[in-house]
Amino acid sequence: DAVAVAKMLADDGFAIITGGGPGVMEGANRGAKKGKARSVGLNIEIPAEQHPNKYQDVSLSFHYFFIRKLMFIKYAMAYIVFPGGFGTMDELMEMLTLLQTRKIKKKVTVLLYGTEYWREILNLPALLRNGMISPEDTALFHEADTVPEAFEILREELMKNYHVEEEEEEE
Repeated sequence: DAVAVAKMLADDGFAIITGGGPGVMEGANRGAKKGKARSVGLNIEIPAEQHPNKYQDVSLSFHYFFIRKLMFIKYAMAYIVFPGGFGTMDELMEMLTLLQTRKIKKKVTVLLYGTEYWREILNLPALLRNGMISPEDTALFHEADTVPEAFEILREELMKNYHVEEEEEEE
């Protein structure tokens, strides 16, 4: 699904920026290459896990996670978050916290792909019940389970937040 979502966004003119590694990140970079957009990888130097995937037009490597996260925050217009582990959750929580506390001024769309997974992991009812987040905080992100659903949410949000004009179809 990462390949398909990235390709659709790339075909719509959006560059794709990922963590640059294998799995979902590689899928998104591959989707960008299949489409007509730049494919950027923000790689992290860790001993055993990550090596840059081959689908990157631009490949940057970072020693520290916080610098890498800063680059995502600076350049991303949207976060599409597929199920993942601690690194994925770290990057997601950082962005949600920055949005919640209004520490970043630009609009960033956060889309959680795979609602069953994310609802189990995040357990929003418990966070709400215990007063750890407010009901308004649940509006900081969107959810999707299919490629067309994700693309439609992203396209609508990006057009709204960044005043991107739709290209007219040539006849």
